[in-house]
Amino acid sequence: MLHIPDIQPKSGSVKSRIYRYLYENKEFCTRQILAKQCRISLPTLFQNLSELMDEGLVRYSGQEKCTGGRKALGLEVSSDARFAMGVSALGNSLRIAAADLRLKELAYREIPFSGMFLPRQEAEGFRNAIESFLDENRLDRSRLLGIGVTIPGILTPDCSRIVMAPTLKLDDTPLDFLTRAIPYPIYLKNDASSSGYAEWYFRRESKNMAYLSLEDGVGGAVQLGGIPYEGDNSRSGEFGHICVEPGGLPCSCGKRGCLEAYCTARRITEGLGIPLNEFFAGLERHVPEYEALWFDMLRHLAAGINNIRMVLDCDIVIGGLLSEYLEGYLPVLKRYVMAGNPFEKDIGFLHLSTLRKHTAPLGAALPFIREFVYSI
Repeated sequence: MLHIPDIQPKSGSVKSRIYRYLYENKEFCTRQILAKQCRISLPTLFQNLSELMDEGLVRYSGQEKCTGGRKALGLEVSSDARFAMGVSALGNSLRIAAADLRLKELAYREIPFSGMFLPRQEAEGFRNAIESFLDENRLDRSRLLGIGVTIPGILTPDCSRIVMAPTLKLDDTPLDFLTRAIPYPIYLKNDASSSGYAEWYFRRESKNMAYLSLEDGVGGAVQLGGIPYEGDNSRSGEFGHICVEPGGLPCSCGKRGCLEAYCTARRITEGLGIPLNEFFAGLERHVPEYEALWFDMLRHLAAGINNIRMVLDCDIVIGGLLSEYLEGYLPVLKRYVMAGNPFEKDIGFLHLSTLRKHTAPLGAALPFIREFVYSI
């Protein structure tokens, strides 16, 4: 089973140090700058750079701005040298994404897909969806590092079994049939944990962060200085089952009043029997029934956000499917949050995801990319 590698640079060979520096570097970098930053001689640099270029891992990136005299050539990592894929498994669809070494999205597709885990024969359909995606987007399998798969539920620490996945209506389900069905290296993870990792990667901040995922279920993840905190039983960040209304609406977990019972996309799509785009179009027309439901969702979301803030005292990032529709209602949500927060006078700790609904599949691809980068 693949493990998420340490995201901090490690000491290693000269070749590794050169590659990692170029990978992390965001500025124009010449050979002279590289030799100075990596503390190596130019002859040693030339030898190792030649090897990296021969392997297709590093390339020239153009010339520096004119400062008089001969222009120096820049260097950069060949981000298209390898790619990884992520698959986010939902109750009725798969979101599939491919990303290069910079986690830049190369291709994305969402396809209907039900009965993924029951019966086991459906794993063949899962494999066929992956193969079709590779073919349709003309992705070179020889460059594929692996495929990460996210599951909307609690997994065992070794990610070999589903402990509980209410939105999939599964308990104590082994995942070996899925790993056997996919003929590539595979990584399994909770969807919100993967999303939180991807969100941190894009933000690249050293601060602590809580990620709150609003999909057909509600989940979350905690990043402590960029390091995923998963808890003693791999259940950290289960924000969906924070109680926001004692004795309230029934939740898929069997309890009442959970955040997940109030703030999922399913409350709209199943409760009203309409797609999300139709619901939000109705909100813009001020349909009373839609407004009553939406502002009730926002009030309970604010209660959940305040609980997370009180416990963790860190930035909170909202992602997932519903986050795509939240931007216009963010001022209202912030007012609700501030009304329930006795300690703060501003809401600068609350943010929307940069990746929105693509976060989970990109996050699933990220561990393969990081493993590759730190294996050079």
